[in-house]
Amino acid sequence: MGEAARNLGYEYLAICDHTPNVRVVPGLDADDLRRQAEEIAAANEQLAPFRILRGTECDIRAGGTLDLPDDILAELDWVQLSLHAGQRQARDELTKKVTEAMRHPAVSCLSHPKGRIINHRPENALDLDRTFEVALETGVAVETNGLPDRLDLKDVYVRQAIDAGLPVCCSTDAHSVRGLGNMALSVATARRGWATATQILNTRSLDELLSR
Repeated sequence: MGEAARNLGYEYLAICDHTPNVRVVPGLDADDLRRQAEEIAAANEQLAPFRILRGTECDIRAGGTLDLPDDILAELDWVQLSLHAGQRQARDELTKKVTEAMRHPAVSCLSHPKGRIINHRPENALDLDRTFEVALETGVAVETNGLPDRLDLKDVYVRQAIDAGLPVCCSTDAHSVRGLGNMALSVATARRGWATATQILNTRSLDELLSR
C-alpha cells in the first residue's frame, strides 16, 4: 500500500484498520496495533521520505465511548472515528453518541457521517448542524468517503461543512491497492460541494497535518 501510494505521488498514507466492535471483519485490538507498528516502522525505513502513518478506524460504542483504550489511541498518528452499529437510532440519541465520541482528544476525523450505502441503506438521522458545531469545538475533520457505494459526506453536506468552516478529509476507504483509485470519486464529490484544495485537510504537507 505504501509503495502504491508513493507511486501515485503521495507524501503519506494512513493505515486505518477496523477495531473489534465491527463484527463483519476481524478488527485490530491494542496488541494487534502494536504489532502492526513494527511492520509500519520496517516499511517506513524502505519507503522514506514517504511515510506510512499509524492509524485506526475506531468504532463508536454505546454511550459514545471508543473501541480502543486511551493508551493505544495516544500512540497513533491518525484516528478515524466511525459508527457502524446503530444506524437506525433516533436523531437525538445518535447525535449525542457521535458527538460525545468526537470529544475524545485522540480523534482526528469523523468517517462517513451519514452512514449511507447507496441503493442499500438510507442516511442515518445524525444532526449535521450539531455535529459540525462539535467538530469546530474539537478540531475534528469530517470525511467524504470515496467508496463508490458510500460517497459520504455527499456533495450538499460537503458544502454545509465548508460553510461551517470545517476541514474535509478526502478518503479512499481503500481495502486494497486497487482501492486507492477511489480518491478520484472522493475528490469529485468534494468539488461538487464547492470545496477547494485549501479546504481539504489531506492536501497539506505531512508536517502541517501532524501539527493539528
